[in-house]
Amino acid sequence: MNNLYKKNLLRLFDLTKFEINNLINFSKILKNQKKDNNETQYLKKKNIVLIFEKESTRTRCSFEVSAFDQGARVTYLGPGNTHLGNKESIQDTAQILCKLYDGIQYRGHDHKNIEILAKYSKVPVWNGLTNSFHPTQGLADLLTIQEIIKEKKDFSEITLSYVGDARNNMGSTIIEAASIMGFNLRIVSPKKYWPKNSFLNVCQKKIAEYKKYILCTEDIKEGVNNVDFIYTDVWISMGEPKNTWKEKIALLKKYQINHSMLELTNNPNIKVLHCLPALHDNQTEIGKKILNTFQLKDGIEITNEIFKLHNNIILQQAENRLHTIKALIISTLLPE
Repeated sequence: MNNLYKKNLLRLFDLTKFEINNLINFSKILKNQKKDNNETQYLKKKNIVLIFEKESTRTRCSFEVSAFDQGARVTYLGPGNTHLGNKESIQDTAQILCKLYDGIQYRGHDHKNIEILAKYSKVPVWNGLTNSFHPTQGLADLLTIQEIIKEKKDFSEITLSYVGDARNNMGSTIIEAASIMGFNLRIVSPKKYWPKNSFLNVCQKKIAEYKKYILCTEDIKEGVNNVDFIYTDVWISMGEPKNTWKEKIALLKKYQINHSMLELTNNPNIKVLHCLPALHDNQTEIGKKILNTFQLKDGIEITNEIFKLHNNIILQQAENRLHTIKALIISTLLPE
């Protein structure tokens, strides 16, 4: 029996370690099948709706290609394309869509919206990102980490530092991932951007089963010493008010992923992870504006030099979104 059949994924805490490991293993199979051009189509005649209140590149493309590869049909509803929460309640929308579709992907703002959507839907609901969590990215990150460590180590044997704003959706997702899989996690950021105590206490209790502890520190040297991975995300999230930029960048400025920080790891094989998009140069409008306004050089949350040095792994992360999302859709839509 497939434990994931008809199950929602709103956050990683919706899954057990056993279920995550099964998804990762299935993702590897699907990845190899696609590489060999020998993919079995499990989702013929399935209909999937993708609701995007927030625009996206990787999430939309990964869900669409996953569905197309598997023979499913997709409806994309972008910002402003639905009455969701405006002329029609989320409850009514959920009850209608689940009569038309086999699965619903939602990418939006308030996490409460996807909780309501899932409550009134009779088909699986998948979180493509909310302000609180980004579980489909988390699954891709775990697949990437396992591919890098291979059979040399178990998740419980690695140490990862998350550097930057740990109160954002990726910070929260990485904390949940550590709590479930049992890897050592260090949050390295100004105290203002540490996770909320209520959330951290739940995660601390869960990871304690592995005799581990999530360390929060402002000390960069303490936070990155002898770690296997450093993970970061953009400092300015989509839709974040511009009047918050000055204070936030001033606090986070010294936490940029750069050559000096990597030297502090004392690990010549250190790996850098980034969920993208990355503001590593001045080739974007927002990147150029922040660099000029706040007198930053060579990137914002990560330097261009370090981004390029670790580009293969970061692109591997991005590609793995496709394979883990595909594994998730198949596993939640099929009973066997």
